[in-house]
Amino acid sequence: MARIGLSTVSVYPESSAHAFSYAASLGYDSIEVMVGIDALSQQTAAIRQLSEHHGIPVSAVHAPCLLFTQRVWGTEPWGKLERSAEMAHALGAEVVVVHPPFRWQKQYAASFVDGIAALEASTGLKYAVENMYPWRASSRRGMEMYLPGWDPSEESYANMTIDLSHASIAHSDVIEMAQRMGERLRHIHLTDGTGSAKDEHLVPGRGSMNAAAFLRHLASVGFDGEIVLEINTRKCKDPVEREADLRESLEFAREHSVIETP
Repeated sequence: MARIGLSTVSVYPESSAHAFSYAASLGYDSIEVMVGIDALSQQTAAIRQLSEHHGIPVSAVHAPCLLFTQRVWGTEPWGKLERSAEMAHALGAEVVVVHPPFRWQKQYAASFVDGIAALEASTGLKYAVENMYPWRASSRRGMEMYLPGWDPSEESYANMTIDLSHASIAHSDVIEMAQRMGERLRHIHLTDGTGSAKDEHLVPGRGSMNAAAFLRHLASVGFDGEIVLEINTRKCKDPVEREADLRESLEFAREHSVIETP
């Protein structure tokens, strides 16, 4: 069975320290560090101390490549990916999660596929490129905002991430996407969505992505990468409600990450 981890962004607006605490108390296997506006998430030494204190390993580092993290660790995109590798090595993580470039990052995008391959060769890490989605204001019209494209399965990346909320916006079948990726699928952001234009990151099972069937598919093909819960708990009224959502997510992942028997 794949390890079930928790992304630090799942506890926002609480800090990365709270993510480790929730993970330890609820029984998560690992943590994915989303390097972001939480200052603690940018500090390798602090994250290492939290990992050691709680006995929770770090499975992945998510590079700061979101719109609202464009200035975290500077503005040069390759520099961000190199610094993410430094953090991953220091924490014992084997995966760096990265988004494809925005269309206005033309120079970065032009060399992105080859550049990712070169980084993997030089660092020994897996740079798992994540599926994104067309930007749309309604359910019908979309605009391509990523280069060379939002679907990494169409490129030659050696390692890839599937995010179910992003697939929901793109109206993608995640099992078919996983089949296209084959053994190149290394990392999962387990969440859910309803097919709207909003990046919902629902607790798995609360949307329409059939996350249970997806997990059973992964189990049936022997997926041995990392499954990380990346949900949105910002609307939780208090830590008690947030903890309940995190517990429900973990229980869902454990229940369905098994091979069905007749």
